[in-house]
Amino acid sequence: MNKLLKYREQLNLTQQQLSEKSNISVRTIQRVEAGQVLKGHTLDALSKALDINKNDLIQNTSNEKEGNIRLIKLINLSSLLLLIIPLGSIVLPLIIMYWKKEVNTITKQIISIQMLWTLIFPIILLTVIFLGNILPLSKQSVPLTMLLLILTNIYIIIRNTAELDKHKKLFIKLKFNML
Repeated sequence: MNKLLKYREQLNLTQQQLSEKSNISVRTIQRVEAGQVLKGHTLDALSKALDINKNDLIQNTSNEKEGNIRLIKLINLSSLLLLIIPLGSIVLPLIIMYWKKEVNTITKQIISIQMLWTLIFPIILLTVIFLGNILPLSKQSVPLTMLLLILTNIYIIIRNTAELDKHKKLFIKLKFNML
């Protein structure tokens, strides 16, 4: 919840009342409550009108990011659906991301990694099958390759979840987004 909104509601003030008390337009108050960065004269006037310290009023974006990190980890872990449904590693994270309105660079990266992985998986598998027809490879080379590829993707998902938990960022990421 936005800090300005929280303090305004604690004092039982409407946006109009706060506007009159601070000499700041209602529209500016609406913008700040919607997420616009609070600074300068607006910060001074609103902190004075609410009788609070400026630092208490400034939105702490790192706390907001921490609040969403659980949801981002859930979106990442939902990619494990690939073990049951082939395209589940893309579809379920996409559904959660848009349903919970958690569309940001990290979630886009998570889905981009899975999209790229979904494209690379059959290419590698077909290459192994093709090489198996040309070279005398074991009959287990295709199932072993599939298992290795699936385990690699599981490692990527779990490693990124651990990094999100520790440092609030992805460990394995792309230099581009597919979304």
